[in-house]
Amino acid sequence: MRKGEIQRNTKETEVYVQITLDENSGYEIDCECKFFKHMLEQLACHSGFGVKIIAKSIDSDLHHLVEDTAIALGQAFSNALGDKRGINRYGQCILPMDEALVLCAIDISGRAYSTVGLELKNERVSDFETILVPHFFGSFAANAGVTIHIKQLNGNDTHHIIEAAFKSFARALKNAAAQNGTDTVPSTKGCL
Repeated sequence: MRKGEIQRNTKETEVYVQITLDENSGYEIDCECKFFKHMLEQLACHSGFGVKIIAKSIDSDLHHLVEDTAIALGQAFSNALGDKRGINRYGQCILPMDEALVLCAIDISGRAYSTVGLELKNERVSDFETILVPHFFGSFAANAGVTIHIKQLNGNDTHHIIEAAFKSFARALKNAAAQNGTDTVPSTKGCL
């Protein structure tokens, strides 16, 4: 079973992440930021992974909480993948949410890159600063060793756009991490 677990404690946050890629054992998200918790729930639900996240802020700075959660989640995901034998490697999803339409494409390449093209008109949604959306995906990519492209194709409601981004990311990640029945690394280099 592909499983990863990370405990990340700093002077700013305490974050625990457990992820199981092969068994949808549900999800448990404990996070004091309501909107960020909502997005983590969307990621867990739509990825089909078993996910447990406990994210607590020590310094009351949401930037640190989002960053450290993404770091721990990326590391746990990378650990769960192991040597990456037999994975699809690539995943993509174009996801609608009402008027919003967001594309996400992922390459589990071993090379960290993230680009997030979202037009977020509001600086805040509920208790969440929208500037943290690209930071979350960038921190995940850097720690998971994946390439992430997220592009807004339509939409004007900031909440819908962000939620569509998290859901499309979850679906694309699920597709990329899925096992295809082979025992090979999907690369002519022989490694990812």
